[in-house]
Amino acid sequence: MTQDVVDMLQRTMGELNERLGVEFVEATPTRVVATMPVEGNRQPFGLLHGGASVALGESLGSTLAALNSPPDRSAVGIEISATHHRSALSGRVTGVATPLNVGRTLVTSEIVVSDDQDRRVCTVRLTCLLREAR
Repeated sequence: MTQDVVDMLQRTMGELNERLGVEFVEATPTRVVATMPVEGNRQPFGLLHGGASVALGESLGSTLAALNSPPDRSAVGIEISATHHRSALSGRVTGVATPLNVGRTLVTSEIVVSDDQDRRVCTVRLTCLLREAR
């Protein structure tokens, strides 16, 4: 199942993820993984832009929520927060989203963004509302 979902996500990931260079690796209702290059996503001081980490986190958490959503509902982000732990200067970062809580109307996930040395760069927390599909 996961490869079919990953292939579909890669084809339909949206313009921002394309610009960021996001590559989905794994996608199940319990874990969504993607990578993103640091190069091209740096702020003026040469560090990975914090907003890029947050955008990666929102994409992964929203995907996780959608995979946990009943067919008659769609996932919409309603709250996001991030803690930046260390900088990344080069290479790739990997985001791993796991659910903290899956309810009938809300899904909250934690997304850990790590560098090539498996050091935590950023922790993102996202809550999505599972609202009636329109």
